[in-house]
Amino acid sequence: MTIDQLIDDVIAREGGYSDHPADRGGPTRWGVTERVARAHGYSGEMRVFPRDEAAAIYRRLYWLRPRLDQVAQRAPALAAELFDTGVNMGPGVAARFLQRALNGLNRNGRDYPDMPVDGAIGPVTLAALTAFLDLRGAHGERVLLKAVEALQGERYLALAESRPANEAFLYGWLANRIGS
Repeated sequence: MTIDQLIDDVIAREGGYSDHPADRGGPTRWGVTERVARAHGYSGEMRVFPRDEAAAIYRRLYWLRPRLDQVAQRAPALAAELFDTGVNMGPGVAARFLQRALNGLNRNGRDYPDMPVDGAIGPVTLAALTAFLDLRGAHGERVLLKAVEALQGERYLALAESRPANEAFLYGWLANRIGS
């Protein structure tokens, strides 16, 4: 999938305008919160926030800035999942899931060194990903994807347990965000 297809999928999944009372993010359109839209120069009513501005934000903040384009060169399915996870939970959270999974899969540092779990995909994370994929191949990408999705699912459950209002979203998160 291309980034344009990934953005189209996210926008379709997120839908149009929403202002759910249990959602701490407040008003959103196309899945972009009012806070994010304002931080990127949008000053209008969120009900009419343009789709093309949402797409530009997704490309810049959730694909290019966290370097998922570089992950996609190595592991496209993984990059797609990290993109969607970043949109829903924040790019730093998605990057930490990747880093934790890579650390857990390095056989106690025999395959490549542990890295700091800092939420930033840089040269160390990319080198570990490359080393993992060189060793494990296409099957390795699927295993790494499962590890990231397991961390994502655990976080959704923890969010629902820590804030009962989040239970309103748990079913949809699990149904539409993991493995999609």
